[in-house]
Amino acid sequence: MRTIDFNCDLGEDCGDDAAILPYISSASIACGFHAGSPETMQRTVALCLRQGVAIGAHPSHADREHFGRVAHPLTPEAAYALTLYQVAALDGFVRAAGGRLHHVKPHGALYNQAARDAALADALARAVRDHDPGLVLYGLSGSALTAAGERLGLRVAHEAFAERRYEADGTLTPRTHPDASIHDLAGATAQVETMLRTGAVVARTGEPVPLRADSLCLHGDRADAAAFARGLRQAIEAAGFKIGTMERNA
Repeated sequence: MRTIDFNCDLGEDCGDDAAILPYISSASIACGFHAGSPETMQRTVALCLRQGVAIGAHPSHADREHFGRVAHPLTPEAAYALTLYQVAALDGFVRAAGGRLHHVKPHGALYNQAARDAALADALARAVRDHDPGLVLYGLSGSALTAAGERLGLRVAHEAFAERRYEADGTLTPRTHPDASIHDLAGATAQVETMLRTGAVVARTGEPVPLRADSLCLHGDRADAAAFARGLRQAIEAAGFKIGTMERNA
């Protein structure tokens, strides 16, 4: 049976994380810059460890006002420091609780900028490697970020999205577009089933786009995230996949 990771962004103080955790295999926890707090980080780490869910850091632009979803100019040097600071902060909570950090997945605008900009991607990947070369780096499938991680010898998870629309070039439809997200479970399930069955996603404009999916992402900030998590897990398993995390390097 084939295995795929099913991840969700948690610790953002806007959803029922405990209700989502039984259905996922890995979680990316907000590190306080776009959402969350030290207390939230500690609490979410504990929830993940109790549930046996792999823990990742979810670093972002320092932009709580816009939930980290607005792009800001960033030099590679600043991107490196921004990422390393947040990864190390979350890892402190994980280690104190007796766990081991599994992965790093940038959030929001930082994620999308690193998907396009090779210099930023390299800076983020270097920060991950320099903190812990065993970490898995999550990035948009086929992007500059996954390529940077592979060049540096990191284990990389090419990520696909259950309830986000895609453009014909394989990028995510910008959130400023009215059709950027899939709002109903049936639509998200259909997109995931197509990805798993064909290795491609249908772009917003109708074109099939080849897509490697090592991990499927659900956004935890949506009000119905727990219901989506349950329904998507059922669809993934019905398609013949086992849900499980990608092994980190030693």
